[in-house]
Amino acid sequence: MGGYEYDFSVISQNMDIFIAGALKTLEISAIALLLAIPLGIMIGMGRISRNSFIRILSSAYVEVMRGVPLLVLLIWIFFVLGQFLKLGSYWASIIGLAVFTAAFIAEIVRSGIQGVPRGQMEAARSSGMTYWQAMRLIVLPQAFRRVLPPLASQFIMLIKDSSLISVIGATELTLNAKNLVATSMRSIEVWTFIGFVYFAMTFTLSMIIRAIEQKLLARENS
Repeated sequence: MGGYEYDFSVISQNMDIFIAGALKTLEISAIALLLAIPLGIMIGMGRISRNSFIRILSSAYVEVMRGVPLLVLLIWIFFVLGQFLKLGSYWASIIGLAVFTAAFIAEIVRSGIQGVPRGQMEAARSSGMTYWQAMRLIVLPQAFRRVLPPLASQFIMLIKDSSLISVIGATELTLNAKNLVATSMRSIEVWTFIGFVYFAMTFTLSMIIRAIEQKLLARENS
């Protein structure tokens, strides 16, 4: 860019702002994930339930969440639902990310369960297990190994999607960067560094999940 003088000292001088923003991003993403996993598993199991009401309800949830952009959902939760439940931007962000991610986890769980041979469930039931015992002890552990790679991708998407919560004023990495750009006028340096920080976080998470996946694979083959 002609005439522009790069000055990356803005990064080192404001490292505490970046660290605080990155930690807040990880905190919000982790809490949202902890809420999304059980919700996603329940909805995923509801998608294959023999009860037609539960199946239709679960399917409707997935379709609605997949059809509404995350940004619109966050704004609706913050400005509409937040008026009744007195949600601040922090909890509106967590709830928005959790309910949105749960829909995608539900589809991953559903495909994982349906990928387990039906004979596994029938063998467990014939050995005296109840439906839920067979699901918890036999089917879900096998399904989990199958869905770990797509779940990893969903977790990484969650961290990247968390950048949208800056729109409703939640303090995290992207909002801290916006504020810093406004005061320093160093948009190229700041946004380049922010891109690197997001990559570092998602790449590290990807490596951790890959290590877990390899451990599970080694245990299966041993």
